[in-house]
Amino acid sequence: MADTIERNTRKERQGVVVSDVNDKTIVVRIERRTTHPLYAKTMTRSKKYHVHDEENSAGVGDTVRIIETRPISKNKRWRLAEIVERAK
Repeated sequence: MADTIERNTRKERQGVVVSDVNDKTIVVRIERRTTHPLYAKTMTRSKKYHVHDEENSAGVGDTVRIIETRPISKNKRWRLAEIVERAK
């Protein structure tokens, strides 16, 4: 039996911070492009995730990379991996 236990790969997403009001929590909007099933037009769909930010380092407008993690609270299942780009 191997001594090292291999972990599953975790989902990663990149998005923009839309709220940083709460303590140690940011809200990140993730946009994805999808095709309409009937009209074949490309549409932009977005979803918001509550993300754990331990140091309160991210601000509104920052582009961040988030990673899937264990449940931290009722709504938080993601944590901040890195800040890709600061807001201008």
